Amino acid sequence: MAKIIIPDDWWTAPATSDDDQTVMVTGRRALQHIIDMGVYNYRVEVTWQYDDQHRGMPDVETSKLMQNVTEALDSEFMRDPVAVLTGIYTGAGERNWVFYTRSLHIFQRKFNEILAPLPAMPLTFRAEEDPQWEEYHEMSQCEVTVIDSN
Repeated sequence: MAKIIIPDDWWTAPATSDDDQTVMVTGRRALQHIIDMGVYNYRVEVTWQYDDQHRGMPDVETSKLMQNVTEALDSEFMRDPVAVLTGIYTGAGERNWVFYTRSLHIFQRKFNEILAPLPAMPLTFRAEEDPQWEEYHEMSQCEVTVIDSN
């Protein structure tokens, strides 16, 4: 099997939660070749609810730990593409990481291995089949296109 190339091309744009709080949406671009493979059929959403006294955003210490988590997960899944991190939502008192994976069992095992060296975190998981990548396509609509007027 050929090596899977996962692009490291991201965008970030503001969105609004159901209760009118700002949520920063960060999405990965250029994943059509991954979608077309037809093997990453499970979407896993990992949620970290935090104290949102900072206008819905995490405090500095929590934000740094969240960044460490993001980097550790993305780095390992880029190396061993059991899953693809496709989106990150931060705001309204929670951080959500969205992954597409081939296997829920392997994803769970790998996820725990990656985060084992870090402190315990209040994470919840939700998984469902999404072979058409509906959530990814919906999230991608949040990307803001900048038009160069030159």
